[in-house]
Amino acid sequence: MRLLWALVLALATGIAHAQYPVKPVRLIIPFPPGGSNDLVGRAIGAQLGERLGQSLLIDNRGGGGGTIGINAAAKSPADGYTLLLVSVGYPVSIALQWMPEESMQWFVPVAPIGTGPSLLVVPHSVPVNSVQDLIALARSKPGALNAGSAGPGSFQHLATELFRLQAGIDIVIVQYKGGGPALTDTIAGQVHMNIGSAVQNIPHVRSGKLRALGVGGKNRIAALPDVPTFAEAGLNGAEATNWWGVIAPAGTPTPVLERLGKEIAAVVESPETQRRFQLEGAEALRMTPREFGALLVAETAKWTRVVKEAGIKAE
Repeated sequence: MRLLWALVLALATGIAHAQYPVKPVRLIIPFPPGGSNDLVGRAIGAQLGERLGQSLLIDNRGGGGGTIGINAAAKSPADGYTLLLVSVGYPVSIALQWMPEESMQWFVPVAPIGTGPSLLVVPHSVPVNSVQDLIALARSKPGALNAGSAGPGSFQHLATELFRLQAGIDIVIVQYKGGGPALTDTIAGQVHMNIGSAVQNIPHVRSGKLRALGVGGKNRIAALPDVPTFAEAGLNGAEATNWWGVIAPAGTPTPVLERLGKEIAAVVESPETQRRFQLEGAEALRMTPREFGALLVAETAKWTRVVKEAGIKAE
């Protein structure tokens, strides 16, 4: 009889997984609206919902350098109905010891999404037209210029710290509760520079609200072909590249993970996503879930080393 019930339960479980999803799926984005994580999550969200046949609900859980959203996802049922969008900010939160290293085991990789460089922008009130102009201005007024950051330990924070160190300038990094608020104040001229993900900054360059000075990647981006890389502008070693992907609570059933991975990959390769990535300076990140999991581990080791060598303190 026990064997019979076990077979019945296994069959019922298999059917449930095959029917997944039967209700809306939630994607937790551990930062406020307006930043690169939010933009990337929303870019894939509508298409993913259509492919799954259910609504995909965006749940912005900002605060704590992303840790509030990460913890919320970790405590959610491992049933495929709660997903977490992660970026370089997650391994950095471990490097800064805001999240324990074992938190990597709280999740399983689902699928990578994309990658893109940083982009240095300034408001029109700052009288510079190149990376070297900005560096010269900063050197002439030590401590007078400030830069907006999405918060301590964010991609913007580390990209800006790296730029500051390589340029040898004294600037004040203003910490906001997300990339969106930092960008809003940059546009308003309340901060003098912003080194955020290109996907976040390009729309405002295109609209004329901000001026782009340099790309923090190895190559120029098609969306802004006239904007040089930092290296081309005479500043070496300041490159900073972000990436994004989706993970789920550990224990999520394998058939559900496979379905999600397949659908996210299809969304990333869709003409709509490819067109949007090209317009916003990003590109697809093509790797298996196992390779994506290895990337998370490697990035944790990398940023732990960078944080230690640069003397960046957790705040």
